[in-house]
Amino acid sequence: MQKSAVLDSILARLDTELQALMRGARASFAAATDPDSKAENKYDTRTLEASYVARGQAQRVEELQAALRGFRALSNTTATSAVQVGSLIGLKMAGGTDHYFIGPAEGGLEIVIEGTELMVITPASPLGARLMGRATGDKVTLPSGQQATLTSLE
Repeated sequence: MQKSAVLDSILARLDTELQALMRGARASFAAATDPDSKAENKYDTRTLEASYVARGQAQRVEELQAALRGFRALSNTTATSAVQVGSLIGLKMAGGTDHYFIGPAEGGLEIVIEGTELMVITPASPLGARLMGRATGDKVTLPSGQQATLTSLE
């Protein structure tokens, strides 16, 4: 599994999500500002609700744009012997090996590369915090209490 392929897949997924969200945000904004959606009485809150949805979507658009910038910046990083943001790692446990990418944002994002599932985690997550600065071969106690060995690092 190549780190560049992982980054490309993450960027493509985030870009697709951003485009869909931007379409939805435009539709929500149009609904919130449409003169035909004027309240018919004091209990009619459609316009207010549409404005809340539009604002929430606009905030998510900003978050995704920042995440895309952060992941694009990782293409310029070089591999090191210690886990850092941008590291592609494997954790070997009794049940097999789990693969993770340490990202600047979007923790929990799951992708499949070459038939292998991979999850993005951030340094702010409990697992990410335990992995930062570790090296191949290090033993790690997972938040669940299970023991794992750091098997690969790119």
